[in-house]
Amino acid sequence: MTWAVLLTRDAARDLEELFDCIDRHDAPGKAEQVLKRIEEAFESLSGSPQRGAFPKELLALGIREFREIFFKPYRIIYRVMDETVHVFLIVGGRRDMQTLLQRRLLEG
Repeated sequence: MTWAVLLTRDAARDLEELFDCIDRHDAPGKAEQVLKRIEEAFESLSGSPQRGAFPKELLALGIREFREIFFKPYRIIYRVMDETVHVFLIVGGRRDMQTLLQRRLLEG
């Protein structure tokens, strides 16, 4: 079975900002490489969405609705609902994840 993978508006914005940042500050072509690898991660989710781990920040709160996969140093946080994988967050692992997860997932 193949699952549809959809990005929320916030996740699409995360991806755009990530691409723009890498494009401005890194080697030429690096942003395209990172984008391709993230797209490959989405593809892997379409075949096996349950493989992701529970984000430790949410697990500490007893929340098991969201999962994550890593494309170091980036984290892709998503939720499986029905036959669709909803990507909520694409972020570098150095960010204040507790605050970001609370604001983006729990309050939104």
